[in-house]
Amino acid sequence: MDAALEVHQLSKKYDSVIALDKTSFKVFPGEIVILSGPNGSGKTTLLSCIAGLIRPTSGVVKVEQYDLDQHEVEVHRRLAFVPDVPRFYMELTAWEHMRFITMANKALEGFEDRAEEIFKDFGLWAYRNHFPHHYSRGMQLKLGLAFAFIRPFQILLLDEPTSALDQESVEVLIRYLERLRKESASILLSSHDPILADRLGDRKLSIRQGVLAED
Repeated sequence: MDAALEVHQLSKKYDSVIALDKTSFKVFPGEIVILSGPNGSGKTTLLSCIAGLIRPTSGVVKVEQYDLDQHEVEVHRRLAFVPDVPRFYMELTAWEHMRFITMANKALEGFEDRAEEIFKDFGLWAYRNHFPHHYSRGMQLKLGLAFAFIRPFQILLLDEPTSALDQESVEVLIRYLERLRKESASILLSSHDPILADRLGDRKLSIRQGVLAED
């Protein structure tokens, strides 16, 4: 089976500081890989480099054989990333954000029903016409997750997705991720939560001071 995500010798330096040492690993279809490590260890840097938000110092990222450097558009069609702190447009409501993202990913078919289901699952339905900057921290994180789940992807990157979620929303997230695994999506998820790792992780990676190892 070919890897859905392939990272080869990926590194990131800021002047003389090595934020991410040369890192290589693969994630396969239908696999959930848990990335753990202390704060400042390089988890967010790694995910941001894979997502194309930070340019690495060296290395290659391939998504379904598409090289991020050479085929950025094709990679972003196949990859969704939810950061720990999602960003929003000030002038759009939550529902308008959802429609915009769905349109941008050419996935408007059945939008109303799909969006309503996701908003209701995460307890956001009553607040769909509010502006996200008025949301609580936890609601903003749930909205960021909703943006990912409304669009098609083959690979999902999640940076501390339960950091501000209540337990009910954690269970909803777990249900969504288990369904995605059955649909052969590939998921790379950073988390400090050992219970989440035990429930979801097919494999576990740990990172310390920018150095990645398989547990």
